[in-house]
Amino acid sequence: MKSQIIILIVITAMFISTNIFAQNIDPYNDGSKYAYGENVGWFNFKPTQGNGVTLHGGKVSGYAWQENIGWINLSPASYGGVTYDSGWNLSGYAWGENVGWIKFNPNYGGVTIDKAGNFSGWAWGENIGWIHFSSTAPVNYRVIACVVGFEDLYHFSQQWLMNGILSSDLNHSNHVDFVDYSILASDWLDFCPDNWSLN
Repeated sequence: MKSQIIILIVITAMFISTNIFAQNIDPYNDGSKYAYGENVGWFNFKPTQGNGVTLHGGKVSGYAWQENIGWINLSPASYGGVTYDSGWNLSGYAWGENVGWIKFNPNYGGVTIDKAGNFSGWAWGENIGWIHFSSTAPVNYRVIACVVGFEDLYHFSQQWLMNGILSSDLNHSNHVDFVDYSILASDWLDFCPDNWSLN
């Protein structure tokens, strides 16, 4: 009986770990996760299946899904993947098995992110052409990343010194205190870490 319980716990842990995807794109689940390639169509940076895209610590990691060309790896081992600098300008290369390299700092265009997490600009794939990250016409689309800011501080302050399962309990100690505040402060005005609970 004891071995059956252990096997059940291991299987449950494996199931949970395969269904929790590290991503911080489209923090309010309003569809702000699409870029567009004129020659290939929509890129989904927060797909419902698989590991979506995360920005944190100067790196862009994970995968975007493109229905016509498949998965795009933003953190391939070769060429160092896609990164961003202190001004949130993206650079480097993503890899698509079916289309090759996609450059995020082309000579014309480039992809940047503003302080609210809004992507703008263009990436270039030699085999697929330009990929645009935001537009208002003829169709409204955009990609937004979660940024730790005043809304997070507002939610945090509402739960200050409370006990229980709370979104502001960032270190999972069952109460909100200065340790959680230090976590919030260390990520202040940066992209949300994996599984950020304050959105």
